[in-house]
Amino acid sequence: MTDRLELAKQVGIIARDAGAAILRIYENEDFGVEHKADDSPLTKADKAANDVIVAGLEALDFQAPIVSEELKEVSYAERKQYTRFWLVDPLDGTKEFIKRNGDFTVNIALIENGGPVLGVVYIPVTDQLYYAATGAGAWEEGAAEPIEAAQYSMQDNGLKVVASRSHLSPETEAFMQQLNDPEIVSRGSSLKLIELAKGTAHLYPRLAPTMEWDIGAAQIILEEAGGKVIDQETGVRLAYNKQVLRNNHFIAYGRVND
Repeated sequence: MTDRLELAKQVGIIARDAGAAILRIYENEDFGVEHKADDSPLTKADKAANDVIVAGLEALDFQAPIVSEELKEVSYAERKQYTRFWLVDPLDGTKEFIKRNGDFTVNIALIENGGPVLGVVYIPVTDQLYYAATGAGAWEEGAAEPIEAAQYSMQDNGLKVVASRSHLSPETEAFMQQLNDPEIVSRGSSLKLIELAKGTAHLYPRLAPTMEWDIGAAQIILEEAGGKVIDQETGVRLAYNKQVLRNNHFIAYGRVND
């Protein structure tokens, strides 16, 4: 597992380089905002970061296909043959980027046999890097000890529930009403899962659309910190490399007492 953690550190360097490309555009007035077919925003920064990441991953000794939000879609007929692949969101939180609130990340995960086994999340504005590999713990770069999710019970008062700045569905509001005096923590992008992994929040109910690249990297970081991400439909760990790369609704937990 040490080798995988070392690989995560190498990927962290790539993520930081992508973050630098993002910040160069973030500091300018013109983001070059376009809109995709689904009306989601796309900026010069998404494209620049994607170019950096693809070049960086292709230069590694460790080789795997790349599936990225900003690359041409790979057909399921081809993709289902993959036993492992890189899953990339070069700029997660494009809406946050456009709003200039800092809540955007670079996400790079390694998927094997239907789940993330390595993940890197980089926060360009604060220069914070989080990474994890299966069996090797979850880490913030520069820290002496691994990060750990908070331990709690669902019956506890004042649980901190992370909600999206850009999406808050009626289903999410209904979920929160089942809790005892919850506190809302508003974050964008994969930072919602990172809050759980760091132990600064307890729950993240995502009862609205997301894509696999939105959460793959942060999912393994949370899991290695002691948390879990549960598919609300199946009741088990969220699955990857599905025919459609859209996630089912899920609930992410810290170190909850079942």
